[in-house]
Amino acid sequence: MSRSPTTTDPEWLHNPHAGELLASEFMEPLEMDCVALAEAIAVDPARLQAVIEGDARIDGELDLRLARYFRMSDGFFLGLQDDHELRNARRALDGDLERIVPRAA
Repeated sequence: MSRSPTTTDPEWLHNPHAGELLASEFMEPLEMDCVALAEAIAVDPARLQAVIEGDARIDGELDLRLARYFRMSDGFFLGLQDDHELRNARRALDGDLERIVPRAA
């Protein structure tokens, strides 16, 4: 069994971005490409491709379109985006949060 913090600390496991999850969990099972999804939700394919590649974030308007198309709740894809960004921020802070003393109530 590995004792490496890289493999045992869940904070250091792969952190998929929302576009990666969109592709692997929604598009691939339906054998849907970027152009077909972009047409179905009426967005520019280049914009959607940038999200899938992790070069752009999902915004509110794109979330609503994706949620409607895939029958998910509003905010679902924004939540995936936020989870990814928060985990990246926590990693980047590298312990700085622990040095902050919470304010007493």
